[in-house]
Amino acid sequence: MKYFAHSSDGKQWQTMLEHLEQTAKIASRNALKFNARDFGYICGLLHDVGKYSLEFQEKLKGKSVKVDHSTAGAQEVLRLYGDALGILLAYCIAGHHSGLPDYGSQASTEGTLCSRKTKDMPDYSAYKEEINLDDMEKNLAVPVKPLGNFMGFTLSFFIRMLYSCLVDADFIDTEQYMSDEANQRGNNLNIENLNGRLKRFMGNFKCDESKINKKREEILKCCMEFSLSPPGLYSLTVPTGGGKTYSSLAFGLNHADVNGLERIIYVIPYTSIIEQNAKVFKNVLGEENVLEHHCNYQFENSDNEYIQSLNEKLRLASENWDIPIVVTTNVQFFESIFSNRSSKSRKIHNMSKSVIIFDEAQMLPLEYLKPCLLAICELVKNYGSTAILCTATQPAVNDIFPEFATPKEIMEDPRQLYQDFKKVRVLSKGEIEDEELANEMNELEQVLCIVNTRKHAKKICKLLKGKVFHLSTLMCPEHRKETLDEIRRRLEGGQQCRVVSTQLIEAGVDVDFPVVYRAMAGIDSIVQSAGRCNREGRMKEGMVFVFNPASQEAKSKGYLARTAKVAEMVFRKYEDPISLEAIDFYFKLLYDIEGEETFDKKGIIDCFEERGRHLEFDFKTAAQKFKLIENDMRSVVIPYDARANEILEEAKYSPYPMSSARKLQPYTVSIYEHEYRMLVKNTALKTVNDRFTVLDDLKNGYDDNTGLIIPEDMSGEGIFI
Repeated sequence: MKYFAHSSDGKQWQTMLEHLEQTAKIASRNALKFNARDFGYICGLLHDVGKYSLEFQEKLKGKSVKVDHSTAGAQEVLRLYGDALGILLAYCIAGHHSGLPDYGSQASTEGTLCSRKTKDMPDYSAYKEEINLDDMEKNLAVPVKPLGNFMGFTLSFFIRMLYSCLVDADFIDTEQYMSDEANQRGNNLNIENLNGRLKRFMGNFKCDESKINKKREEILKCCMEFSLSPPGLYSLTVPTGGGKTYSSLAFGLNHADVNGLERIIYVIPYTSIIEQNAKVFKNVLGEENVLEHHCNYQFENSDNEYIQSLNEKLRLASENWDIPIVVTTNVQFFESIFSNRSSKSRKIHNMSKSVIIFDEAQMLPLEYLKPCLLAICELVKNYGSTAILCTATQPAVNDIFPEFATPKEIMEDPRQLYQDFKKVRVLSKGEIEDEELANEMNELEQVLCIVNTRKHAKKICKLLKGKVFHLSTLMCPEHRKETLDEIRRRLEGGQQCRVVSTQLIEAGVDVDFPVVYRAMAGIDSIVQSAGRCNREGRMKEGMVFVFNPASQEAKSKGYLARTAKVAEMVFRKYEDPISLEAIDFYFKLLYDIEGEETFDKKGIIDCFEERGRHLEFDFKTAAQKFKLIENDMRSVVIPYDARANEILEEAKYSPYPMSSARKLQPYTVSIYEHEYRMLVKNTALKTVNDRFTVLDDLKNGYDDNTGLIIPEDMSGEGIFI
C-alpha cells in the first residue's frame, strides 16, 4: 500500500516518504546554523508519522473524519529518546499544527503535552515499512549553554528554535508540492554585495563641512572600525541627530560580511520610523532586498508585472524572514519570539546568525523587559547573532541586563560625544497656566509645544494666534503628512509657525525648531523633544522649556505620571537634566521605584523556570500573556480626500476587500474602544464591504485642523498621542 501526505486535484498525490524526507532535509538545514542539524532532521522525519494510519489515508480520500496525526510523532520520539531528550523534540512535533503546547499534568484536558503522552492513537506502525529509525543519530548533545541560572529559559528557547525550523520546513515543502509555479523565495543579493552597495553610496555621498556633519563622519568611522569585532552584545550611544541610522546600518553590514552572518534585522518601536528607515534602506540597497514588516503593511495586488512579482517575493519573505534586510517593530519581533503559533514562529530560526539592531532601545516595554533582554541574550550566546542597542539614553537597558551579559559600547567616549552634539539648553519653568504658556508662544515666530494629552493640545491651539498647526493621532496619516510638509516649508522659509503636538512628534519626526516647550514627562521623552530643537545646529543654542501644566486637561495618570515625578527630581538635582549622568540617575531611580517585579509583570519567565528542571514548560500560557500592545484599538477610515473616496469605492464592490487595506492606511485613525462605542452611539460610522469602518460625515465629524472629533465627554481621559 502507498501512503500519502497530501492530496490535490489534478496532480499526483505527494507520498509520505517524499514529504518526510524533504521536510527533514529542510529542517536540518535550518537547524545547522545553531549546530542542531540532527535535531532538525529527527523532527522533520517524525512529525507526520501519524499520517500512516488507515484513518488518515481515508481522510485524504474524502472521508469526513477528524484525525490527530501530530501526537503520534510526539509519542514515537519519546519512545526513541526517553523523557529527557525526547521531550524537547516532542513539544515541536506535537505542536507543529496546533501550536507549542503547555506541558500540563496528568489531570490536564486534551491538548497539553502531558495528556498527549498517553493518548490512544490509531495504528500508525506502517511507517516502519518506509522509514528506518535505526539510522538516526542516538547520541544527541543539546548544543546550548544556560544563561546563568536560567536553564529552563535556555532549553525552552532551544525548543522554540527547533519548532521554528520544523514548521518552516513543513510549510515550504507543502507549498512547493501545492504550487504549480516556481515560487520566488530567496535569490537575494548576499551580504557581501549589499555591503559593497552601501560603501559605494556612502563614498559618493557629499554633505557640507559643518561641525555636526564632521562629527557624524567620526561616528560612522568609529562604527566601521568596531564592526571588525566578533559577534556579541554591543551598545551604540549616539545623541539625537548623530546619524545613527546610516552608522548602525554600516556597522551591521560590514560586521555581517566580516563574520559570515546572514541578515540584518532592524527593530524599531514606531511604525512611523520604520516607514522612513525602510525607504532609506530600499533606496540604497534595492527594494527587492529589504522587507518592511509590521501590522500595518499590506502586500497589495497590482497590474504592473514587476510590482506584482516584487510584492509576491516580499510577501513570501514576510512569512519566514528569508531576506537579507528586515525592518520591523518591537511588537512583531518579540511577539514572534514568544508566540506558540506556527505561522508567527516560523521566522525566528532566521534570527540566528543575524545582526539585530534595536533602534531607540530605551523604548523596550518595561513590563516585559526581562524576558525581552533574556531573549536577546539567547540569540547572542547560543545562536551566533550580534545585538546592538542603539539609543541616546543607554542606561535605560544596560542596568537591567543580567550580570553575565553587559553590552560593550561602540563609541569611545559617549559623554564627550554628548557634549559635541549639545545643541540645546533645557530649563524648567515650573507650573504654568495655559493662558500664560500661550502668551509666551505668541511672542515667538517659530515654536513647538509638546503635551501629554490630545485634549490639552486642542485647548492650547485655541489660545494661540497667527499661523497655528496641530498634530495628533486623531489626524489621519495623510493629513499629518500634509501638515508636517507645510510646517517644514515654513520653518525653512523663516515664516511664522506655531505648533502644538502630542508626543507623536517625538517618534523620529524630522523637524527643527529654535524653541521647544515640553509638558513635564519622563526624561527619555524630554530627550526626544530636545531632538526637535536646533536639530541641525544652525543656532549657537536652542532653548527647551519644560513646564508643569496647571490645566486639568493635561494631567497624566499611572506610569506616565510617575515618570514625570521622577523627572522633576532629576531637574532639582542636575543643572543639565538630559546629560548622560542625569539620564543614568533617572532610570536607576525609576527602576528602583517601580520595583524589579515590574520588569516581568506578567510572569513570562516563570512559565519556563518554575518547573524547568523537569522540562515542564508553559508555551501556550506565555504566548497568551505576552502582548506588547493590548488589542483594544479600533480602526476608522477617514474619507479625507478624493483618493480616499476612490479607494473606498473600489473596496465597496471588491471580492477581495483586504487588497485595499494598505492603500487606506494613510487615511486610517486608531481609536480606543470606548471612543469607538461613543461614535457608534452617535451614528457617526458606517461599514464598507463588511470590512472597513468609515467615518460617515466628514464635514461634521472631522476637523480640518485637529482631526477626528471625539464626543467631548469621552476625550482626554488618558495619555493619547
